[in-house]
Amino acid sequence: MSRYFIEVSYRGTHFSGFQVQNNAVTIQSEIEKALQVLFKADFSLTGSSRTDAGVHALVNYFHFDTDIPAIDQERKVYNLNAILPADIVVKRIFKVADTAHCRFDAIRREYLYHIYSMKDPFLNDRAFYYPYTLNVDSLNEAAAILMLHNDFTSFSKRNTQVNNFICTLSVSEWIRQDNMLIYHVAGNRFLRGMVKGLVGTMLLVGSGKITIQKFEQIILSHDCTNVNFSVPPHGLFLNKVIY
Repeated sequence: MSRYFIEVSYRGTHFSGFQVQNNAVTIQSEIEKALQVLFKADFSLTGSSRTDAGVHALVNYFHFDTDIPAIDQERKVYNLNAILPADIVVKRIFKVADTAHCRFDAIRREYLYHIYSMKDPFLNDRAFYYPYTLNVDSLNEAAAILMLHNDFTSFSKRNTQVNNFICTLSVSEWIRQDNMLIYHVAGNRFLRGMVKGLVGTMLLVGSGKITIQKFEQIILSHDCTNVNFSVPPHGLFLNKVIY
């Protein structure tokens, strides 16, 4: 058996998330189906970073084991992309050590959440339309406070299967890019719903609905009922996975 990584990119708008689910079309199910068509064999993929329904990825990874000899990576990338729907692309396939793991070997993940304030028909499925005044200094003050903490229990949705809620953030900032306001966050791991919860709650700060002091109290409360998870998924992109 040999182990391979697959690097993928996708627009998550029409998918029920990343991981295989019963009776649902997901990124994993579509790629497994394409592999089975191409190689006439069953494949079971392991994913690097789960994304929820509607969330996009500029970069994500799977790995799989196979006894198919000497896969011609460049040719098979072309063939897989011919089979896959237009909103999923395989960027490359490459052989790795038998012990390499696309999820557990990742040391850093990076997300971007995009917001725009002027109506734009070309952004409506790739960014959150938020036509309200935001104080960017307050947003960045809240983002900086997050760097002082590592227990993100408050920002994890319930019914998640993790051993702890400790995450180490290496980047947390709001940046302006053209007509967009983008939250840029990177860390060693992220919890279920965490980035949406961070963004939604910081927007309460930026719009003056809660104070910075209240924001830090929410972090320390370890209670997800205090967090605003309601921002839409289509503004969120998994931007990088670093090994």
